[in-house]
Amino acid sequence: MTELLAGKRHSHRSSLRGGEEANASSVLMAGVDEAGRGPLAGPLAVAAVILDPARPIAGLDDSKKLSEAKREALYPQIIECALAYCVVLIDVEEIDRINIFQATMAGMSRALRGLPMAAHEAWIDGNQLPKDLPCRGRAIIGGDALEPAISAASILAKVSRDRLMVSMDAMYPGYGFASHKGYATPMHLDALQHLGPCAQHRRSFAPVRLMLDQMTLF
Repeated sequence: MTELLAGKRHSHRSSLRGGEEANASSVLMAGVDEAGRGPLAGPLAVAAVILDPARPIAGLDDSKKLSEAKREALYPQIIECALAYCVVLIDVEEIDRINIFQATMAGMSRALRGLPMAAHEAWIDGNQLPKDLPCRGRAIIGGDALEPAISAASILAKVSRDRLMVSMDAMYPGYGFASHKGYATPMHLDALQHLGPCAQHRRSFAPVRLMLDQMTLF
């Protein structure tokens, strides 16, 4: 297990992994989801999870529908009960270089390749599939609320990213990352106006780009 959540800076290759031996005859299905496509700051987190049918986890759902306390409670259960999992971070430099959609597609493929056991099929939340999946794939709109493995991936990605944003709050004081997690809240936009962008802000996102343009002009 790497220091993904330790608050250190990581490249897009950072990952959190774990797994157990699976029955060789099993068909391994991985759920895949992301957290952090919309924020103005911080990395994108993408998770892949292969659940163990023999160890079901009660309460799995779309991470956005769960309270922070519930997500935090489910996180260690997923880590403990899953056959395999991988959480990958896509840093702001790559997001700005290739755009958030391409970063999401790349993160999904990397998370699947990072699993300590190869999945036979990936069920991915949304309506798009990466072109370079390492296995066959199926896109499921609203899958994070329908399929437990995608729900589990949603929770791992969300908790991993939220914890990292909390640690970034101390590294970049004044922006309020611990509370809004980088999303474009009035508090965040006000801080951005007064402090300007920091190293974790996504320069390709309109509010940040406009702020940089204004700073250049004045």
